[in-house]
Parts: sequence; structure tokens; C-alpha cells
Amino acid sequence: MDNKRVSNKQILDEIKNQKVNITIDPMPEAELNALAIKIVSRMVKLKSMEDWFDHVNRSDIAGAVAYKDLELTEEEEALGEAAKLMTLMNLFQEEEEYEKCAIIKGRMAQVNKILKKGKK
Repeated sequence: MDNKRVSNKQILDEIKNQKVNITIDPMPEAELNALAIKIVSRMVKLKSMEDWFDHVNRSDIAGAVAYKDLELTEEEEALGEAAKLMTLMNLFQEEEEYEKCAIIKGRMAQVNKILKKGKK
């Protein structure tokens, strides 16, 4: 067969023309059981490692350490706080909880002072 442009049909025809005899000796039962045990053991170990990693990442300490490593400036912290407060304000307005909106508004004034100070 030519190695230049070859169609899928030509490839399939060539495969059919090849007479390949592959024989696989059956694996003894003991070896098959040992292999199965190794596979299951590795899968269990991987699953436990995954569970451990998920548990550690969800812990409060991991979150605090990861957040601390960001080393946010005061202005960046204020921007994050402002975003959170605006989300809460929208939520409380939809639920008509105006007392909570008033508290949020007071906190937004403090955050805005920090943001204005950062722009100077």
C-alpha cells in the first residue's frame, strides 16, 4: 500500500488482508487473583487519598491558610467586602428585610471610606 494519501477503506482492506494470529495464554487463576487484589488495593488507596485531600481542603484551617497566603491589600479586602455587601443588599431587598439593609448600608459607608482612602 502506498503511504501517500490513503483512505479509511484502504486501511481497513489492508488490515483484512493481513493474516495475524495472536494467541494469548490464559493466566493461571492464582496470578489473576493476585493481579485483581493489587488493582483493588491501589484503587482503594487512591480513593482514600482523594477523600483525605478533599477533607483537608474543606477544613477551616486550610481555608484560612490559603486565604492568608493571598496577602491582600487593605483596598483589595475592601473591594471583596463591598462585593459581598452588595450581594447581601440585593438579597435582603428582594426579601424586604429593610432592617438588615440599613445595617449593610452602614457597613458599606465604612468600606467606601477605605476605598476612597486607597485612591488618594
